[in-house]
Amino acid sequence: MSDISIFGSLQSGRPFIKMHGLLNHFVVVDAREAPYTPATGEIVRICDVRTGIGGDQLVVIEPPRAEGSSAFMRILNVDGREVEACGNATRCVAWLLLEEAGTDSVTIDTLAGLIDCHRIGPQEVACTMGRLTMDWAAIPLSREVDTCHVGIEAGPLSDGVAVAIGNPHIVFFVDDLDEIDIELVAPAIQTDALFPNQVNVGVAQVTGKAELRSIVYERGAGLTTACGSGACAAHFAALARGLIDRNEITVSMPAGDVRIAISDDDVATMTGPVSYCFAGIL
Repeated sequence: MSDISIFGSLQSGRPFIKMHGLLNHFVVVDAREAPYTPATGEIVRICDVRTGIGGDQLVVIEPPRAEGSSAFMRILNVDGREVEACGNATRCVAWLLLEEAGTDSVTIDTLAGLIDCHRIGPQEVACTMGRLTMDWAAIPLSREVDTCHVGIEAGPLSDGVAVAIGNPHIVFFVDDLDEIDIELVAPAIQTDALFPNQVNVGVAQVTGKAELRSIVYERGAGLTTACGSGACAAHFAALARGLIDRNEITVSMPAGDVRIAISDDDVATMTGPVSYCFAGIL
């Protein structure tokens, strides 16, 4: 068992741990014993590397709400928005809880539902991310459309696939990912009226029978080096379009790879690395 713990004294402040999953950085705070509800301004300050610790999201671990879970995980974007899911954050929190308990499996409660997590290696975790859906009302969309061929265009992007895995995604397939300036074209798609809760915008390229490349422009975070839920969405969208026929593939993102498996009942499992950075006091 590691000597890393998310317990700490509150006498001089609130302890935190900084972690990253494929360079997707998180500030993790333990609020199981002392509640923590930061205001938007505090979230912004903490996540800004110039004024605080620096991170893509602030993650708060709370007491479990659902029977059978070890903890509830809140995910707060740098703009203060609370989001339903983040695969990289889930792996990091799972690793902390696994290290703390000295076990090889843990269940985390989230706004997207229960996530079963398993230790695969010293710093590698597999998470059952939940069931994917292309039902327009569940994503949600503001009106009924063909979610396999969404009629939204922005620059070179068109004919996207709308998917939800606890959080909303739209995935566009291109021949050459390197030619896409996602930071230029994604904001118009993200804020389109079709998406009442906005949407994570992904662009993917099929590179092999069991391989995809993917980049994602996230709600409230912008372009990220890796997005676990986006990798699951890209795989599911590729299956729906018939661009790939393997249920287990590797998705390559700017910071590295994750392995995605989608079961016959559309449940995605993601396996990838985690990295511990440092601990401190807010």
